[in-house]
Amino acid sequence: MSRNKMAIKDLNFNNTGSWPQEYKIGFCAILIAVVVGAAWWFFVRDKTEELEKLERQETDLRKEFETKQGRASNLEPLKLQLAQMEQQLQQMLRQLPSKTEMPDLIIDISQTALATGLSSELFRPGNESPKEFYAEKPISLRMVGTYHQFGAFVSGVASLPRVVILTMHDIALKPRNPDRGGIRRDVPLELAGTVKTYRYLDEEEPSSKPKPKKKGGR
Repeated sequence: MSRNKMAIKDLNFNNTGSWPQEYKIGFCAILIAVVVGAAWWFFVRDKTEELEKLERQETDLRKEFETKQGRASNLEPLKLQLAQMEQQLQQMLRQLPSKTEMPDLIIDISQTALATGLSSELFRPGNESPKEFYAEKPISLRMVGTYHQFGAFVSGVASLPRVVILTMHDIALKPRNPDRGGIRRDVPLELAGTVKTYRYLDEEEPSSKPKPKKKGGR
């Protein structure tokens, strides 16, 4: 042991050619390991981290691409479905009364009430309110009749040639003579409040939908 240590200590680094063969091999191995380790530390290590980062980015981009590709493949069917829905909506709107038909429709509703035996103490149409693609017209009313007569009125309005939509707002239904009992089929009832009927807007009519601003305009 001591002899080997002395031999290693006595090695002359200025004359490596005189070293024993095993020391030459060992020294070369150590030198190669140092060079390789230094090269990895100063050059390869950073590149490895960068490569791992790029691989993660590639994975994320691939997932994003697959997601967008799936959306793009469904875009055309969705556009077709939207066009069909818009066409169906236009067809439904065309079933509503037009502007020229609205006055006659109001008369038909009033006449239907009279035909069923209801007494119209108040039937006052109000001003129209245009919406995005339709207009609503309120009607203030107060009618008196029996339970059966009100049912016949609703059935008569539903059977009019045009599609008639009536929505009720602030409606009160009560016995005309409270002393005669509650709501029964043979007791006169009073219905008071506001109903709204609707029509579609012609293309040239203004709506409540805001118009897009012109570029450069104020």
